Amino acid sequence: MITTDAWVLHRRPDDPAVPKRGELSRETFSFADVADHEALVEPLVGSWEANLDHALSRDPIDICRQRGESSVVLGNLAVVRVLRTGADVTSVSEGDTCLVLPFGECDRYGYVERVYAYDMPHTVGLLAKRTKLHAGILLPLPEDTPFSLAQWATYGRYFTAWDNWNVAHACWSAQMRDEDPAKHLVFGWGGGVAMAELELARRAGFRVAMTASTDARLSFLAEHGITGVDRRLFPDLSYSAEVADDPEALARYRASEKEFLRIIGELSDGAGAAIFLDNIGSPLYKATLKAMARQGVLATVGWKHGMTTSTLRASECIKRHLHVNTHVWRIHDSARIRDFQNATAWMPPRETVTTYAFDDVPQLAADYAAGRITTYFPTYQVNLL
Repeated sequence: MITTDAWVLHRRPDDPAVPKRGELSRETFSFADVADHEALVEPLVGSWEANLDHALSRDPIDICRQRGESSVVLGNLAVVRVLRTGADVTSVSEGDTCLVLPFGECDRYGYVERVYAYDMPHTVGLLAKRTKLHAGILLPLPEDTPFSLAQWATYGRYFTAWDNWNVAHACWSAQMRDEDPAKHLVFGWGGGVAMAELELARRAGFRVAMTASTDARLSFLAEHGITGVDRRLFPDLSYSAEVADDPEALARYRASEKEFLRIIGELSDGAGAAIFLDNIGSPLYKATLKAMARQGVLATVGWKHGMTTSTLRASECIKRHLHVNTHVWRIHDSARIRDFQNATAWMPPRETVTTYAFDDVPQLAADYAAGRITTYFPTYQVNLL
Protein backbone atom coordinates (compact mmCIF):
# COMPACT_ATOMS: atom_id res chain seq x y z
CA MET A 1 0.00 0.00 0.00
CA ILE A 2 0.98 3.61 -0.61
CA THR A 3 0.08 6.25 1.96
CA THR A 4 -0.08 9.96 1.25
CA ASP A 5 -1.24 13.31 2.59
CA ALA A 6 -4.40 14.39 0.77
CA TRP A 7 -7.52 16.54 0.77
CA VAL A 8 -10.43 14.09 0.86
CA LEU A 9 -14.15 14.42 0.11
CA HIS A 10 -16.36 12.03 2.07
CA ARG A 11 -19.75 10.67 1.11
CA ARG A 12 -22.67 12.64 2.52
CA PRO A 13 -24.46 10.76 5.32
CA ASP A 14 -28.11 9.82 4.88
CA ASP A 15 -29.12 12.62 7.19
CA PRO A 16 -31.14 15.61 5.91
CA ALA A 17 -29.62 17.75 8.67
CA VAL A 18 -26.17 17.46 7.07
CA PRO A 19 -25.50 20.31 4.58
CA LYS A 20 -25.55 19.23 0.95
CA ARG A 21 -22.26 20.95 0.14
CA GLY A 22 -19.26 18.92 1.15
CA GLU A 23 -15.96 19.99 2.66
CA LEU A 24 -12.43 18.79 2.04
CA SER A 25 -10.74 17.03 4.95
CA ARG A 26 -6.94 16.93 5.29
CA GLU A 27 -5.99 13.37 6.18
CA THR A 28 -3.89 10.34 5.39
CA PHE A 29 -5.13 8.44 2.35
CA SER A 30 -3.99 4.99 1.23
CA PHE A 31 -4.17 3.16 -2.08
CA ALA A 32 -2.75 0.03 -3.68
CA ASP A 33 0.79 -0.04 -5.01
CA VAL A 34 1.57 0.82 -8.62
CA ALA A 35 0.42 -1.75 -11.20
CA ASP A 36 2.42 -2.61 -14.30
CA HIS A 37 0.60 -0.03 -16.47
CA GLU A 38 0.62 2.76 -13.87
CA ALA A 39 2.93 5.49 -12.63
CA LEU A 40 3.45 6.97 -9.19
CA VAL A 41 3.61 10.77 -9.43
CA GLU A 42 3.87 13.81 -7.19
CA PRO A 43 1.68 16.74 -8.23
CA LEU A 44 3.56 20.04 -8.47
CA VAL A 45 0.96 22.65 -9.47
CA GLY A 46 -2.73 21.86 -9.95
CA SER A 47 -5.57 23.83 -11.52
CA TRP A 48 -8.81 24.56 -9.69
CA GLU A 49 -11.60 23.70 -12.11
CA ALA A 50 -15.39 23.93 -12.17
CA ASN A 51 -15.68 20.16 -11.78
CA LEU A 52 -14.13 20.46 -8.32
CA ASP A 53 -16.81 22.94 -7.29
CA HIS A 54 -19.49 20.66 -8.79
CA ALA A 55 -18.14 17.77 -6.72
CA LEU A 56 -18.11 19.79 -3.50
CA SER A 57 -21.61 21.14 -4.11
CA ARG A 58 -22.77 17.60 -5.02
CA ASP A 59 -24.49 19.10 -8.04
CA PRO A 60 -25.53 17.63 -10.43
CA ILE A 61 -24.44 14.37 -8.79
CA ASP A 62 -22.93 13.16 -5.55
CA ILE A 63 -19.58 11.90 -6.80
CA CYS A 64 -18.99 9.51 -3.91
CA ARG A 65 -22.41 7.91 -4.38
CA GLN A 66 -21.96 7.82 -8.16
CA ARG A 67 -18.68 5.97 -7.75
CA GLY A 68 -19.92 3.78 -4.90
CA GLU A 69 -17.07 4.90 -2.65
CA SER A 70 -17.10 6.30 0.87
CA SER A 71 -14.38 8.85 0.16
CA VAL A 72 -12.51 10.19 -2.86
CA VAL A 73 -9.51 12.36 -3.69
CA LEU A 74 -10.44 14.88 -6.38
CA GLY A 75 -8.30 16.90 -8.79
CA ASN A 76 -7.70 15.90 -12.39
CA LEU A 77 -5.61 18.65 -13.99
CA ALA A 78 -2.06 19.31 -12.81
CA VAL A 79 1.60 19.34 -13.69
CA VAL A 80 3.23 16.33 -12.02
CA ARG A 81 6.63 14.70 -11.71
CA VAL A 82 7.00 10.97 -12.28
CA LEU A 83 8.47 9.15 -9.27
CA ARG A 84 8.20 5.54 -10.36
CA THR A 85 6.68 3.55 -13.22
CA GLY A 86 5.22 0.06 -13.55
CA ALA A 87 7.00 -2.70 -15.43
CA ASP A 88 5.07 -2.21 -18.70
CA VAL A 89 5.39 1.58 -18.93
CA THR A 90 7.58 2.95 -21.74
CA SER A 91 5.93 6.31 -22.53
CA VAL A 92 7.34 8.18 -19.50
CA SER A 93 10.31 7.76 -17.18
CA GLU A 94 11.24 8.61 -13.63
CA GLY A 95 11.87 12.33 -13.31
CA ASP A 96 9.70 13.40 -16.27
CA THR A 97 7.51 16.46 -15.75
CA CYS A 98 4.09 15.84 -17.29
CA LEU A 99 0.57 17.13 -17.77
CA VAL A 100 -2.21 14.83 -16.57
CA LEU A 101 -4.90 14.19 -19.17
CA PRO A 102 -8.27 13.74 -17.39
CA PHE A 103 -9.36 10.67 -19.32
CA GLY A 104 -10.77 7.90 -17.20
CA GLU A 105 -12.64 6.08 -19.95
CA CYS A 106 -12.86 7.01 -23.65
CA ASP A 107 -15.08 5.99 -26.52
CA ARG A 108 -13.56 4.35 -29.58
CA TYR A 109 -12.80 7.76 -31.12
CA GLY A 110 -10.80 9.09 -28.17
CA TYR A 111 -13.48 11.28 -26.58
CA VAL A 112 -13.93 11.04 -22.83
CA GLU A 113 -16.93 9.21 -21.36
CA ARG A 114 -15.87 9.16 -17.73
CA VAL A 115 -13.41 11.59 -16.20
CA TYR A 116 -10.38 10.60 -14.16
CA ALA A 117 -10.68 11.63 -10.50
CA TYR A 118 -14.26 12.74 -11.01
CA ASP A 119 -16.84 10.13 -12.05
CA MET A 120 -14.33 7.37 -12.90
CA PRO A 121 -14.39 4.85 -10.01
CA HIS A 122 -11.22 3.82 -8.19
CA THR A 123 -9.13 6.75 -9.43
CA VAL A 124 -7.10 8.83 -6.98
CA GLY A 125 -6.87 12.51 -7.84
CA LEU A 126 -4.23 15.19 -7.65
CA LEU A 127 -5.22 16.93 -4.41
CA ALA A 128 -2.57 14.78 -2.75
CA LYS A 129 1.17 14.80 -2.15
CA ARG A 130 1.45 11.62 -4.20
CA THR A 131 -0.92 9.64 -6.35
CA LYS A 132 -0.94 6.93 -8.98
CA LEU A 133 -2.59 6.86 -12.38
CA HIS A 134 -2.58 5.11 -15.72
CA ALA A 135 0.67 6.10 -17.44
CA GLY A 136 -1.21 6.57 -20.72
CA ILE A 137 -2.74 9.81 -19.45
CA LEU A 138 0.64 11.44 -18.78
CA LEU A 139 1.85 13.91 -21.42
CA PRO A 140 5.47 15.10 -21.00
CA LEU A 141 6.12 18.83 -21.11
CA PRO A 142 8.42 20.16 -23.84
CA GLU A 143 11.99 20.22 -22.54
CA ASP A 144 12.65 23.68 -24.01
CA THR A 145 9.48 25.39 -22.84
CA PRO A 146 9.87 29.04 -21.80
CA PHE A 147 6.73 28.89 -19.66
CA SER A 148 6.49 28.28 -15.93
CA LEU A 149 4.84 25.27 -14.33
CA ALA A 150 2.08 27.53 -13.01
CA GLN A 151 1.37 28.74 -16.55
CA TRP A 152 1.26 25.16 -17.83
CA ALA A 153 -1.06 24.18 -14.98
CA THR A 154 -3.82 26.15 -16.72
CA TYR A 155 -3.69 23.80 -19.73
CA GLY A 156 -7.12 22.27 -19.08
CA ARG A 157 -8.86 25.53 -19.95
CA TYR A 158 -6.75 25.89 -23.11
CA PHE A 159 -7.05 22.29 -24.30
CA THR A 160 -10.83 22.46 -23.77
CA ALA A 161 -11.00 25.82 -25.56
CA TRP A 162 -9.01 24.52 -28.53
CA ASP A 163 -11.42 21.65 -29.07
CA ASN A 164 -14.61 23.69 -28.60
CA TRP A 165 -13.41 26.55 -30.78
CA ASN A 166 -12.42 24.31 -33.68
CA VAL A 167 -15.82 22.60 -33.70
CA ALA A 168 -17.73 25.90 -33.34
CA HIS A 169 -15.68 27.62 -36.04
CA ALA A 170 -16.17 24.70 -38.43
CA CYS A 171 -19.92 24.80 -37.85
CA TRP A 172 -20.09 28.55 -38.50
CA SER A 173 -17.98 28.16 -41.64
CA ALA A 174 -20.29 25.43 -42.94
CA GLN A 175 -23.08 28.01 -43.36
CA MET A 176 -20.98 31.16 -43.91
CA ARG A 177 -18.29 29.91 -46.27
CA ASP A 178 -17.77 33.17 -48.18
CA GLU A 179 -17.90 35.56 -45.23
CA ASP A 180 -15.04 37.71 -43.95
CA PRO A 181 -14.60 36.99 -40.22
CA ALA A 182 -13.65 40.63 -39.66
CA LYS A 183 -17.30 41.55 -40.18
CA HIS A 184 -18.52 39.12 -37.51
CA LEU A 185 -18.48 39.08 -33.72
CA VAL A 186 -17.48 36.27 -31.39
CA PHE A 187 -18.75 37.00 -27.89
CA GLY A 188 -18.22 35.20 -24.60
CA TRP A 189 -19.47 35.30 -21.05
CA GLY A 190 -16.51 35.79 -18.72
CA GLY A 191 -14.25 32.84 -17.92
CA GLY A 192 -10.86 31.30 -18.62
CA VAL A 193 -12.05 28.90 -21.33
CA ALA A 194 -13.99 31.65 -23.12
CA MET A 195 -10.98 33.96 -22.97
CA ALA A 196 -8.73 31.30 -24.49
CA GLU A 197 -11.28 30.72 -27.27
CA LEU A 198 -11.55 34.43 -27.95
CA GLU A 199 -7.79 34.60 -28.43
CA LEU A 200 -8.13 31.91 -31.10
CA ALA A 201 -11.07 33.78 -32.65
CA ARG A 202 -9.05 36.99 -32.75
CA ARG A 203 -6.18 35.19 -34.47
CA ALA A 204 -8.72 33.87 -37.00
CA GLY A 205 -9.73 37.45 -37.82
CA PHE A 206 -13.02 37.82 -35.92
CA ARG A 207 -14.13 40.75 -33.80
CA VAL A 208 -13.99 39.54 -30.22
CA ALA A 209 -15.62 40.73 -26.99
CA MET A 210 -16.23 39.33 -23.53
CA THR A 211 -17.87 40.36 -20.27
CA ALA A 212 -15.96 41.16 -17.12
CA SER A 213 -17.15 42.52 -13.79
CA THR A 214 -14.02 44.25 -12.46
CA ASP A 215 -11.83 47.06 -13.74
CA ALA A 216 -8.77 44.81 -13.47
CA ARG A 217 -10.30 42.14 -15.71
CA LEU A 218 -11.50 44.74 -18.23
CA SER A 219 -7.96 46.10 -18.46
CA PHE A 220 -6.58 42.58 -18.83
CA LEU A 221 -8.92 41.86 -21.76
CA ALA A 222 -7.97 45.12 -23.47
CA GLU A 223 -4.28 44.22 -23.18
CA HIS A 224 -5.04 40.98 -25.03
CA GLY A 225 -6.97 42.56 -27.91
CA ILE A 226 -10.39 41.57 -26.57
CA THR A 227 -13.11 44.19 -26.19
CA GLY A 228 -14.25 44.14 -22.59
CA VAL A 229 -17.94 44.61 -21.83
CA ASP A 230 -18.67 45.74 -18.29
CA ARG A 231 -21.02 43.19 -16.72
CA ARG A 232 -22.09 45.82 -14.21
CA LEU A 233 -23.99 47.66 -16.96
CA PHE A 234 -26.71 44.99 -16.94
CA PRO A 235 -26.79 43.68 -13.34
CA ASP A 236 -30.21 41.99 -13.50
CA LEU A 237 -29.69 39.83 -16.59
CA SER A 238 -30.16 36.48 -14.86
CA TYR A 239 -33.56 34.99 -15.73
CA SER A 240 -35.53 32.34 -13.86
CA ALA A 241 -39.10 31.27 -13.13
CA GLU A 242 -38.98 33.38 -9.98
CA VAL A 243 -38.08 36.46 -12.03
CA ALA A 244 -40.88 35.76 -14.49
CA ASP A 245 -43.42 35.66 -11.62
CA ASP A 246 -42.26 38.90 -10.01
CA PRO A 247 -43.30 42.07 -11.96
CA GLU A 248 -40.60 44.23 -10.41
CA ALA A 249 -37.85 41.67 -10.96
CA LEU A 250 -39.07 41.11 -14.51
CA ALA A 251 -38.92 44.84 -15.21
CA ARG A 252 -35.34 44.96 -13.97
CA TYR A 253 -34.47 41.95 -16.11
CA ARG A 254 -35.93 43.54 -19.22
CA ALA A 255 -33.98 46.75 -18.61
CA SER A 256 -30.73 44.78 -18.29
CA GLU A 257 -31.54 42.67 -21.34
CA LYS A 258 -32.25 45.79 -23.40
CA GLU A 259 -28.90 47.31 -22.45
CA PHE A 260 -27.07 44.06 -23.14
CA LEU A 261 -28.64 43.65 -26.57
CA ARG A 262 -27.86 47.30 -27.37
CA ILE A 263 -24.18 46.67 -26.66
CA ILE A 264 -24.14 43.48 -28.73
CA GLY A 265 -25.77 45.43 -31.56
CA GLU A 266 -23.07 48.10 -31.44
CA LEU A 267 -20.29 45.54 -31.47
CA SER A 268 -21.79 43.54 -34.36
CA ASP A 269 -23.21 46.30 -36.59
CA GLY A 270 -26.69 45.15 -35.57
CA ALA A 271 -26.20 41.54 -36.68
CA GLY A 272 -25.72 39.83 -33.31
CA ALA A 273 -23.00 37.40 -32.26
CA ALA A 274 -21.87 35.02 -35.01
CA ILE A 275 -20.47 32.66 -32.37
CA PHE A 276 -21.57 32.97 -28.75
CA LEU A 277 -19.46 31.21 -26.11
CA ASP A 278 -21.72 30.34 -23.18
CA ASN A 279 -20.32 28.29 -20.31
CA ILE A 280 -22.63 29.84 -17.71
CA GLY A 281 -25.91 28.01 -18.37
CA SER A 282 -29.59 28.58 -17.78
CA PRO A 283 -29.64 31.98 -15.97
CA LEU A 284 -28.25 33.76 -19.06
CA TYR A 285 -29.63 31.46 -21.75
CA LYS A 286 -32.62 33.65 -22.66
CA ALA A 287 -30.40 36.68 -23.30
CA THR A 288 -27.78 34.57 -25.06
CA LEU A 289 -30.24 33.31 -27.68
CA LYS A 290 -31.58 36.82 -28.32
CA ALA A 291 -28.03 38.11 -28.83
CA MET A 292 -27.16 35.59 -31.55
CA ALA A 293 -27.01 36.39 -35.24
CA ARG A 294 -28.81 34.43 -37.92
CA GLN A 295 -26.68 31.43 -38.87
CA GLY A 296 -25.08 31.91 -35.46
CA VAL A 297 -23.41 29.20 -33.39
CA LEU A 298 -23.99 28.73 -29.67
CA ALA A 299 -20.95 26.93 -28.25
CA THR A 300 -20.61 25.51 -24.76
CA VAL A 301 -18.33 23.12 -22.88
CA GLY A 302 -20.49 22.89 -19.77
CA TRP A 303 -22.20 25.14 -17.26
CA LYS A 304 -21.36 27.10 -14.16
CA HIS A 305 -24.88 27.98 -13.01
CA GLY A 306 -27.74 25.79 -14.17
CA MET A 307 -27.44 22.88 -16.59
CA THR A 308 -31.06 22.67 -17.79
CA THR A 309 -32.13 24.92 -20.66
CA SER A 310 -35.28 25.22 -22.75
CA THR A 311 -35.28 26.05 -26.47
CA LEU A 312 -38.04 26.95 -28.90
CA ARG A 313 -37.00 24.62 -31.71
CA ALA A 314 -38.99 26.36 -34.44
CA SER A 315 -37.28 29.66 -33.73
CA GLU A 316 -33.84 28.07 -33.66
CA CYS A 317 -34.53 26.32 -36.98
CA ILE A 318 -35.77 29.48 -38.68
CA LYS A 319 -32.72 31.42 -37.50
CA ARG A 320 -30.46 28.51 -38.51
CA HIS A 321 -28.76 28.52 -35.15
CA LEU A 322 -26.33 25.67 -34.58
CA HIS A 323 -25.75 24.46 -31.02
CA VAL A 324 -22.32 23.02 -30.28
CA ASN A 325 -21.84 21.04 -27.06
CA THR A 326 -18.41 19.59 -26.36
CA HIS A 327 -16.75 18.03 -23.32
CA VAL A 328 -13.01 18.03 -22.56
CA TRP A 329 -11.16 17.22 -25.83
CA ARG A 330 -10.02 14.22 -27.87
CA ILE A 331 -7.11 12.43 -26.25
CA HIS A 332 -5.35 11.96 -29.61
CA ASP A 333 -5.12 15.76 -30.02
CA SER A 334 -3.36 16.37 -26.71
CA ALA A 335 0.23 16.48 -27.95
CA ARG A 336 -0.79 18.69 -30.86
CA ILE A 337 -2.47 21.22 -28.56
CA ARG A 338 0.51 21.19 -26.17
CA ASP A 339 2.89 21.91 -29.05
CA PHE A 340 0.61 24.66 -30.39
CA GLN A 341 0.61 26.35 -26.98
CA ASN A 342 4.38 26.12 -26.66
CA ALA A 343 5.07 27.38 -30.20
CA THR A 344 2.56 30.25 -30.31
CA ALA A 345 2.58 31.51 -26.69
CA TRP A 346 -1.16 30.79 -26.41
CA MET A 347 -0.73 30.89 -22.68
CA PRO A 348 -1.74 33.14 -19.78
CA PRO A 349 0.89 35.70 -18.71
CA ARG A 350 2.76 34.69 -15.54
CA GLU A 351 1.24 37.48 -13.49
CA THR A 352 -2.33 36.38 -14.25
CA VAL A 353 -2.01 32.98 -12.56
CA THR A 354 -2.90 32.97 -8.86
CA THR A 355 -1.45 30.13 -6.80
CA TYR A 356 -2.62 28.99 -3.37
CA ALA A 357 -0.52 26.87 -1.02
CA PHE A 358 -1.53 23.24 -0.51
CA ASP A 359 -2.47 24.09 3.08
CA ASP A 360 -4.90 26.71 1.75
CA VAL A 361 -6.87 24.51 -0.64
CA PRO A 362 -10.11 24.83 1.41
CA GLN A 363 -9.75 28.62 1.20
CA LEU A 364 -9.29 28.32 -2.55
CA ALA A 365 -12.47 26.22 -2.74
CA ALA A 366 -14.39 28.79 -0.68
CA ASP A 367 -13.07 31.75 -2.67
CA TYR A 368 -13.97 30.07 -5.96
CA ALA A 369 -17.49 29.22 -4.80
CA ALA A 370 -18.04 32.78 -3.54
CA GLY A 371 -16.67 34.44 -6.69
CA ARG A 372 -13.83 36.12 -4.80
CA ILE A 373 -11.05 35.01 -7.15
CA THR A 374 -10.11 37.83 -9.53
CA THR A 375 -7.99 35.75 -11.90
CA TYR A 376 -9.26 33.43 -14.63
CA PHE A 377 -6.54 30.96 -13.64
CA PRO A 378 -6.61 29.81 -9.99
CA THR A 379 -4.05 27.12 -9.15
CA TYR A 380 -2.65 25.37 -6.09
CA GLN A 381 0.89 24.27 -5.34
CA VAL A 382 1.39 20.80 -3.92
CA ASN A 383 5.10 19.90 -3.91
CA LEU A 384 8.08 22.18 -4.44
CA LEU A 385 10.61 21.52 -7.15
